[in-house]
Amino acid sequence: MLCLLFKMSNSKLIYSTDSKFDPCIHDQKSIVEIKKEEQKVRLHLERKKGGKINTIIRGLILKNDDLKSFVREIKKKCASGGSHKNNDIIIQGDKREFLRKFLKEKGYNAKLSGG
Repeated sequence: MLCLLFKMSNSKLIYSTDSKFDPCIHDQKSIVEIKKEEQKVRLHLERKKGGKINTIIRGLILKNDDLKSFVREIKKKCASGGSHKNNDIIIQGDKREFLRKFLKEKGYNAKLSGG
């Protein structure tokens, strides 16, 4: 039996011929709960072509469902568009000061970084 794997965090194993091998067991990452105060949240400013500016929130550790709802809440509070990609939250416009205050109210230790 040939079993294909997509990606494993601690191994370069691409396939296995072992019939007892279960990739779901070996590919799971342990999710550790980190307190809001202990997370290192940084607010970056990114300048794109054409003078467009994005605010990027990095360092938030949330589960995927919580991240989606948190992005929705942030976009609503900022009254601007945005998205999330690879645990980074991208908000259109320079909203760093507003987001810093908003994240402080939520209990995160957010700091301005870059730009």
